[in-house]
Amino acid sequence: MRVLVAGATGAVGRQLVPRLEAAGHEVVGISRRGPRPVDVLDAGAVLGAVAEAAPDAVVHQLTDLGSADGAANNRVRIEGTRNLVDAALAAGVGRIVAQSISWAYAPGDAPADESVPLDTTEDQPRARIVAGVRALESTVAELPEAVVLRYGILYGPGTWYAPGGAVAAALAGEPEARFLGSTAADASVSSFVHVADAAEAAVRALAWPAGAYNVVDDEPAPGHDWLPVLAGALGVPAPERSEGRTPWARGAVNARARALGWAPARASWRTGFADQGGSGYGV
Repeated sequence: MRVLVAGATGAVGRQLVPRLEAAGHEVVGISRRGPRPVDVLDAGAVLGAVAEAAPDAVVHQLTDLGSADGAANNRVRIEGTRNLVDAALAAGVGRIVAQSISWAYAPGDAPADESVPLDTTEDQPRARIVAGVRALESTVAELPEAVVLRYGILYGPGTWYAPGGAVAAALAGEPEARFLGSTAADASVSSFVHVADAAEAAVRALAWPAGAYNVVDDEPAPGHDWLPVLAGALGVPAPERSEGRTPWARGAVNARARALGWAPARASWRTGFADQGGSGYGV
């Protein structure tokens, strides 16, 4: 299969391209950087790149997280996805695999499966985040074979959670550290996934039925459990335990993706945090 990877130089993209090639696919990668620089917000450039690539499928791994600017990332989710899908439709592409997130679900007490609706809150900034996710997912669904991968919080090479990354800096008390997330060691629940496991899911998803899939590890956990383990792996001070829980911070379950044969090689952040490597955030 000829596959166009949008976001080929990002944290997931760098893991994904060699895996696609190892699986026998022919890969064309585009991103803002690298040998094929394409600005996803430039509709004409995206149209031309997809037409030239003439792919059988598109894999959307685009983000804009380098400056921890939520508005910029939301623009990629909304406008960038629109441009990519329009280009895919114009090129006659029927299949797309797109990166989404697993923490946009409505509030609840238990980890969410894919039947849980997205949050309808009007509280900002969460309402803007979920609106961007909703726009991304509804736009890619215009293609007949659209697979949405709702990733957990990404860790591993090229992420904020890697050694030397922004989370380590924040936990060390560096005031300039910037990332989109929390270091509150409270009862709010998160689900994680290593970038290599996320990339493996994207390879497999080229053959999955259309729909949404949580791509997370096996252990949703409250901040007061995972933050001390992360801090220990990063060699920085652990935050003090605190009370309270954000109602929408419920984590997610991966049973649907597992049923199709995917399983995280790093089944839990408990061992995964110590086995990362890399630093910074790739976009």
